[in-house]
Amino acid sequence: MTFFREMPRPLDPVRSFKLKVALLVGGSLVAAGLTFVAGATWQFRYTLLAAMAAALVVTQLLAHGMTSPLRQMTAAARAMARGDYSRRVRVSSRDEVGDLGRAFNQMAADLDAVDQQRRELIANVSHELRTPITALHAVLENIVDGVAEPDPVTLRTALAQTERLGRLVTELLDLSRIDGGALPLTLETFAVRPFLEEAARQAAVTVAMDVKPAGLTAVADQARLHQVVANLLDNASRHSPPGGQITVRARALDVAGGLLLEVADEGPGIPAEERTRVFERFTRGGSRDGGTGLGLAIARWAVDLHGGAIAVVGTGPGCRIRVTLPPHRT
Repeated sequence: MTFFREMPRPLDPVRSFKLKVALLVGGSLVAAGLTFVAGATWQFRYTLLAAMAAALVVTQLLAHGMTSPLRQMTAAARAMARGDYSRRVRVSSRDEVGDLGRAFNQMAADLDAVDQQRRELIANVSHELRTPITALHAVLENIVDGVAEPDPVTLRTALAQTERLGRLVTELLDLSRIDGGALPLTLETFAVRPFLEEAARQAAVTVAMDVKPAGLTAVADQARLHQVVANLLDNASRHSPPGGQITVRARALDVAGGLLLEVADEGPGIPAEERTRVFERFTRGGSRDGGTGLGLAIARWAVDLHGGAIAVVGTGPGCRIRVTLPPHRT
């Protein structure tokens, strides 16, 4: 089997499968004809047998390279049915079968990546659920066993773990909407400062607000933009040191409209090599502070829906995340 896999493919440079078939037939006829000429002095039956053998050899050599990718794709497809997405097809031809092989390899790579993401999602969600459930179970068990009293401090601990569970479930629902496709935007004009102040109140975060001009307005989907601001504020509050200041800055993007938002904290910041990865699912930028690793991924999704951009900017201390939304019309 290894011998046949490594056999040369002389017709690979040909860009048309139909032309390959024609060359296959022509090559077989030429081989048979040359054998007849060479065996003119032989008995007819031996000449005929030699010509048939020569034609079969040429056909085997040429047809093997034409059909080898198809056999490999069949074997790889059967492996995929068993859950093995690592198989690839050797593609060197330039015809339609080669194009099919390259498309097959790309599909196999995409399926392999999706399967890996699925495995990581299950593992990460299991871990994220187990942590607060274990903590909540311990608190309730202590209360039931009489080790701890149901005083405000103990109940506040249980409430915090319950809130963490609720936040994870909410973010997983948002994640299902992302995987389900882009949701339509409900665009409306609103005043930016009251919107940001309300988002800060709901997040229970004290911020330094910097909005210019004071009457700045924007056009966006408020529900989706609220997800962005809430997740950025949550991220900033978890990374800020005790007594650290969180700053929210808003400006008009340009004279044509649009909005520039920045949320900055005074925490340790994000290393330059991790700044693009923090917007991926379950990435915490090295932090293990109880965040789910989904907030910034959801923020990027909501910004993408608006056709905007989100990125970590600045080189100073702390983390500064900038959101830019292009002009929209209601």
